[in-house]
Amino acid sequence: MIRNGHGTAGGAERPGSGARRAVRVWCDGCYDMVHYGHSNQLRQARAMGDHLVVGVHTDEEISKHKGPPVFTQEERYRMVQAIKWVDEVVPAAPYVTTLETLDKYGCDFCVHGNDITLTVDGRDTYEEVKQAGRYRECKRTQGVSTTDLVGRMLLVTKAHHSSQEMSSEYREYADSFGKCPGGRNPWTGVSQFLQTSQKIMQFASGKEPQPGETVVYVAGAFDLFHIGHVDFLEKVHSLAARPYVIAGLHFDQEVNRYKGKNYPIMNLHERTLSVLACRYVSEVVIGAPYSVTAELLDHFKEPKRRGIFCQIDSGNDLTTDLIVQRIIKNRLEYEARNQKKEAKELAFLEAVRQREERPEGESDSDF
Repeated sequence: MIRNGHGTAGGAERPGSGARRAVRVWCDGCYDMVHYGHSNQLRQARAMGDHLVVGVHTDEEISKHKGPPVFTQEERYRMVQAIKWVDEVVPAAPYVTTLETLDKYGCDFCVHGNDITLTVDGRDTYEEVKQAGRYRECKRTQGVSTTDLVGRMLLVTKAHHSSQEMSSEYREYADSFGKCPGGRNPWTGVSQFLQTSQKIMQFASGKEPQPGETVVYVAGAFDLFHIGHVDFLEKVHSLAARPYVIAGLHFDQEVNRYKGKNYPIMNLHERTLSVLACRYVSEVVIGAPYSVTAELLDHFKEPKRRGIFCQIDSGNDLTTDLIVQRIIKNRLEYEARNQKKEAKELAFLEAVRQREERPEGESDSDF
């Protein structure tokens, strides 16, 4: 079991009266198909200050600069708000981060991962704040990206499951998915995530249930953790005045047994981090049994009486199956989007290389 926070932004204490001024941090992005890589970026950003403001781009802006998003802007706004390290969400944030935006929301600096984000014309979206010294960088989470998840859905293999070896077919596809000819970009493509105990500890808080808290147990696959899951967990969280929500995650093999095909799209380790990042979850059981037994309830010190089962309607009909259908329906558009992104980033890296090799004193106009 892994214990999580209780809905606060990472459980950090805010500076009180008379203390130093709170440091406000800005992050922005598409946050399409929100995964634990996004959550890890926001976790790192939140640790750099006291209050994290996250700007989320509109569907129109993303389509203009990158290609069609998988999720709508309303879905993406709500997904980001559900991440426990986020204090504030700014809808319709500009695609290019400017000093004006930082000042408007009272942010001291912005934080982004150590990858490249470019406009439609190939310019660095953080150029202005970098030059002003109001830019910080955090480590990108290896082994996951939206491109990676799309690739798993389209390839329809089980190579991403925690007990599977990567087949030659999957490896060939992983090396070429979404890439332009000759592309060797380190930020696109399909890869495998390697779980570590340190990563789990970074996402978990370790808090135990306190006297007066109501322990609520839920279980499932929680695959491709999405807004349907968030709506469900939010309603579960509202069942008690002081809830302590425990989420049980089924093993990959168990999920595949009742879902079939190549499900789960995310393996158990990846699903663990995705659920741990949710502000409505207090604890995660890794590899929970499919059937809830008396022994399981006793383990959580739950009442031994029966009749405690409650069915919750999340009010949201989005499922992992529907997400996969969105991807398959627009397969060519998403592959074209990845190729477009790849080409822009390679061109940007080449321009940077040429500038670095340019003789000292040579101006941009001469180049």
